[in-house]
Amino acid sequence: MLEDKNQERTSLEKLGEFGLIDHLTKNFEINHKSTLKGIGDDAAVFDHTEKTVLTTDLLIEGVHFDLSYMPLKHLGYKAVMVNLSDVYAMNATATSITVSLAVSNRFPLEALEELYAGIALAAKVFNVDLIGGDTTSSTSGMLISITAIGEAKEEEITYRSGAKPNDLLVVSGDLGAAYMGLQVLDREKEVFKVNPNNQPDLSPYSYIVERQLKPEARKDIVELLKEMEVLPTSMIDISDGLSSEILHLCKSSKVGCNLFEEKIPLDPTVISACEEFNVDSTMVALSGGEDYELLFTISQNDFDKIKGNPSLTVIGHMTDEREGAYLVTRGNTKIELTAQGWNSFNSDN
Repeated sequence: MLEDKNQERTSLEKLGEFGLIDHLTKNFEINHKSTLKGIGDDAAVFDHTEKTVLTTDLLIEGVHFDLSYMPLKHLGYKAVMVNLSDVYAMNATATSITVSLAVSNRFPLEALEELYAGIALAAKVFNVDLIGGDTTSSTSGMLISITAIGEAKEEEITYRSGAKPNDLLVVSGDLGAAYMGLQVLDREKEVFKVNPNNQPDLSPYSYIVERQLKPEARKDIVELLKEMEVLPTSMIDISDGLSSEILHLCKSSKVGCNLFEEKIPLDPTVISACEEFNVDSTMVALSGGEDYELLFTISQNDFDKIKGNPSLTVIGHMTDEREGAYLVTRGNTKIELTAQGWNSFNSDN
């Protein structure tokens, strides 16, 4: 958490904008046949044989990330994951990204090399091409804007609006870990402020900290569903908390939902961290966010195809819109779901 003040620093002024872009992107290779022209011209050119999907996200220092505990390589990786997750939530295959960056003069070239090392790793692991972007100066901190492009067959694209009453509500992986990892990092940051010589032992929290610092977009789930011959009726990724995403599906599909508390998948480390921080694990799953798992609905006819799969959990079912969206507690009490997840315009975040 302590910045090395003696590290080599190369001023960005020495390279200039185009020299910086050339330097940071020189080792990126083009792997997709659909990418006809990547970096090096006024615009990228690609040729998708299927339908094209496109999404973009903005990450701002002090709002979306804290560099006192977020390594730049992890930040580059996570910034790509945030965008690829949205492509996979459309049941599509991600093919390329653009990266735009604004930085203040406190960042030397070596810092941006670390950031781009994370971007390069994400591009390699998830097989996407870097095809363009922009760099400029910032008067305060760092700003990252990434656009992700993908493709899918028209009949396989999954929107938020296709859920029907009696469809099953399914989630990948487990929930709440990223939020609890953030709580641990924030706590250790405060301890560090008081005693800079204190070196935190994060080993007991390795899973939840990794889920915060280095999330993985669920490309594997999209591939798994294709193998199972399961076409979701609706889908969304969990970036803002489970309850918020369920309500998005309900609103778009004009349905209600019953979510069963006892079915929400929680890792044991999340449960123990919630006990340590004296917070309710169900509320963490409902409102925490940044899990980047996929939440989707399927026809009951497809239940036999997914049952027993360790990567998928049926957590509820959709109902008629008039019945509303509810959490059914372990005590069989129904509580109306409310969207209490991340809101970038909330000054309390």
